[in-house]
Amino acid sequence: MLERIRKGSLVETAIESLRNAIEKGDWSVGDRLPVESELSESLGVSRNTVREAVRVLVHVGMLETRQGDGTYVRATRDAGETLRRIARTQLAEQLEVRIMLETEAAKLAAHRRTEQDLRHMTTALDARAKAGDDLQARIRHDEAFHHALVAASHNSALIELYDYFSHAVSQTIEQTETDADLPEPSQEDHELLLAAVRRQDEDKAESLARALLKPSLQALKRRES
Repeated sequence: MLERIRKGSLVETAIESLRNAIEKGDWSVGDRLPVESELSESLGVSRNTVREAVRVLVHVGMLETRQGDGTYVRATRDAGETLRRIARTQLAEQLEVRIMLETEAAKLAAHRRTEQDLRHMTTALDARAKAGDDLQARIRHDEAFHHALVAASHNSALIELYDYFSHAVSQTIEQTETDADLPEPSQEDHELLLAAVRRQDEDKAESLARALLKPSLQALKRRES
């Protein structure tokens, strides 16, 4: 079941071996792991190494230690490792996911937005416009606008998913702002999207959110083909 450790950092390799076993389904959510001595024997490392590896996986939420009862699988994915894997995907793939999330968010925001939501989006866009040639400031305020748009959907699951994906969102914003070969969504493009949300035009908000990034996605796919 477990890959025996032969070289490298013992703790890191033990973590990876345990993580892989959980992700492959060797243990399911709710299953109790073998006792420390058995894990130590299977991995070929000391019980101290096993104990430290388990502590790390408890910290990231994959395992749960119950006092006097043992260690149980709490989740089959390590959130941090998932984010690292997302960061290694191609930019075009990240843009596709971002478009899916933001188009649905825009449609919901147009239906559910409050006056406070509109103020948050307006403040972010005004700051984006005033940033001028300050690239980092423009990127920061661009991100703030998109997060405010998603927050205006008032869908807790979508908001959590977008926040989870936010590192990849930041990468796509920076790439479209800095790569001369990628079309950069203009201030006007963003203002039109906000206007559609303001007047509660769900279909227009959805189409404008998709149109905001579609040119960049098409340029990337041409480059990668």
